[in-house]
Amino acid sequence: MTETPTPTPTTTPHPYGTPDTPHLTVRGEAHLEVDPEIAHITITLTARGTDRRTTLDDLTHRNTTTLDLIKSYGDTIEKLETGTLTINPELTRHGRAERIRAYHGRIQLNATINDFTTLGEIVTRLADHDLTRIDGPWWTLRPTSPHHAAARRQAVREALQRAREYAEVLDTRLGALLELNDTGTHHTPLGRAAFAESMHYAAAAGGAEAADAAPIDLEPVRQTIDAQVEASFTLIPPALG
Repeated sequence: MTETPTPTPTTTPHPYGTPDTPHLTVRGEAHLEVDPEIAHITITLTARGTDRRTTLDDLTHRNTTTLDLIKSYGDTIEKLETGTLTINPELTRHGRAERIRAYHGRIQLNATINDFTTLGEIVTRLADHDLTRIDGPWWTLRPTSPHHAAARRQAVREALQRAREYAEVLDTRLGALLELNDTGTHHTPLGRAAFAESMHYAAAAGGAEAADAAPIDLEPVRQTIDAQVEASFTLIPPALG
């Protein structure tokens, strides 16, 4: 007769630790304030005329002139994109019918610039162009910025330091790392420079006042990065008696 072997009992580890293997969970946080790496501006070019073709030609010429100016700054321009292009008829009522009074054209360009001295020169020169509006700058960091990793490392170091402090109070030490969770790294791009509205005015006004203007002195807005982690450790059982 063959005997069936008795199964060996298994023990499921307690998820919250036991007196023999107590657990400790802490949070680590980092808050960094750093200089921006890039700035975004939006350039809106407009044209208006009674003839559709003439309006389109004027807009095309203005667009070419603006693109050539921006591209002349080479590698300081990280990205240059055309957003929207519109040609809209302006209608007016004539008796019982409507007729086209004028045509309005608009092109929007988006530029990303990594040299802030260049940025000041570009916006000043663009402000010298007729029917040109500049929005921005919006300061920010690149998605691949090393500052993001620096914030995460600092958050992990703080979690480890905090856990060691708790262990020290209990007159023991950390055993092993059980889990490390990245609960979020957040970069909050901070607003435009205070002079942004004055750039709108200068660009809309056209050439006379801006012609001899020196490059606008831009003061970049510092950026904040927040990182949080949660870390769980085992503790060498402390003697609490």
